[in-house]
Amino acid sequence: MLLLLMLVLALTTFLAACGGNDDASAPTDQEDGDKDLVVQTEPSGDQVLIFARGGDSVSLDYASVTDGESSRVTKQIYETLIEFDQDSFDIGPGLATDWSFSDDGLTFTFQLREGVKFHDGTDFNAEAVKLNFERWADNEHPFNFANEGYTYSVYGTQFGGFKGDEGHAIKVINVLGDHEIEFVLNHPLGAFMQNMGMSYFAITSPAAFEEHGSRINENPVGTGPFKFVSWQKDDSIILEKNENYWKEGYPKLDRVIFQVIPDNSARLTALRSGQIDIMDGLNPDDIATVEGDPELQIFERATNNVGYLGFNTEKAPFDNQLVRQAINHAIDKESLIFALYNGMAQAAKNAVPPGYLGYNDDIEAYDFNPEKAKSLLAEAGYPDGFEFDLWTMPVARPYMPDPERAAEALQADLAQVGLKASIVTMEWATYLEKTEQGEQDIFMLGWSGVNGDPDYFLSNLLSSHAIPGGNRTFYRNEEVTSLLDQAKTIVDPVEREALYKQTQALIHEDAPMVTLVHSVPVLAGASNVNNYVPHPSTSEVLTYVELAN
Repeated sequence: MLLLLMLVLALTTFLAACGGNDDASAPTDQEDGDKDLVVQTEPSGDQVLIFARGGDSVSLDYASVTDGESSRVTKQIYETLIEFDQDSFDIGPGLATDWSFSDDGLTFTFQLREGVKFHDGTDFNAEAVKLNFERWADNEHPFNFANEGYTYSVYGTQFGGFKGDEGHAIKVINVLGDHEIEFVLNHPLGAFMQNMGMSYFAITSPAAFEEHGSRINENPVGTGPFKFVSWQKDDSIILEKNENYWKEGYPKLDRVIFQVIPDNSARLTALRSGQIDIMDGLNPDDIATVEGDPELQIFERATNNVGYLGFNTEKAPFDNQLVRQAINHAIDKESLIFALYNGMAQAAKNAVPPGYLGYNDDIEAYDFNPEKAKSLLAEAGYPDGFEFDLWTMPVARPYMPDPERAAEALQADLAQVGLKASIVTMEWATYLEKTEQGEQDIFMLGWSGVNGDPDYFLSNLLSSHAIPGGNRTFYRNEEVTSLLDQAKTIVDPVEREALYKQTQALIHEDAPMVTLVHSVPVLAGASNVNNYVPHPSTSEVLTYVELAN
């Protein structure tokens, strides 16, 4: 058991951390031996980077939201105990420089980085770590802000619930010294160390909670490379360089501006005219244009997501399994990929991407079969079809670069089997709020992995524990939830793999969603942007980025 625990918790990285490299997460000129992640250039005198995106952040309190546009910003402000490598989910030192764990996998001890200050000048220490974790776990904690509508669904799914819940993994957190902290678990947790690197579990200044209370979502104070300056809703968020950052010589940028430009084509126009430096949500059709422009460059993320069409399984007729299966057969995924992704995606049959532990490749995908769809609809009691609202995202996402065109393609497919879909859209934060509350019929959304573990996909999207939260289909299958809960507490990857495969088979049969695509997200930037490395999680720190002359 100890050997398996060591393997799952990245023993190799642990040993490297023990070597005393306090800046192990900083890249080198030849990191991994075969690629330059840092390019040595003459920096520009104006180190202000403008990052354009399709939608605004929902909140700057990272633990209480699940959208990528929020974490894209909070990743610059806050830091976690464990940091992932620049281009993978391999773990290394972050605010913790070293760690160890007991043979039974129930006790984890972290040595914390000394001399680190929060942006407000207060000290980072073990008490701050304890306060943050207890804030998320306990709805009676003074900084939980449950009465103000704050929820921490990802904490609940990743750590098996909250304080007092039977499945809650964390038994107690002990401060052993100013810079030493111990987590004692109630039971083993296979993804514990990976969870500690997730952007949801970064550390906020305790003094900031005292000062701002529930308005912490608009007044973020962390230890990261950039400090919060201002937020003009639906327009821009401005960050400035943390002059006292603990990584000497970093960050290189003086200021970062996250600019909202809703239209993909408008963002590309702004990039080509030099008004912005990096843009997200590049239309795949525009890749050739960017590649042909010597003043621009392409950035690709690793495939690490799923775009899906979700059913509200608590609303008729989508509470009928036959209806859900029929719609799965009605969608032409290959044509969608051809028309919207320019080959930068593959059809999805599971909610977890290929390559993840437990991915079930034995599942037979729902084929595009309109006649089968019509037959199932008739069997379900809807031979003439029905009408409903198709909720559509208002912003480009990594898994859905052009949601409006995607919705129109899905609408056309559904019309072929007698289903009349009325496309509905709204502002991004409202869309997320209302789908979490269950106001939708059918909705478009997706999920990107942030820790390299299958539990993050399956539990957040399909466990009943994630209602309300990431489970916006309101899918409740207690066997699925039980299997996911069991897999959480197992360290042996072979055992976990079997449980995840079994879970995906059950989900596939129940069909709470149409898994559409796993995409290769594409971004574009000016040619003078150096050392920008897109992370698979969709949120990367800009610590090492600089603008060349």
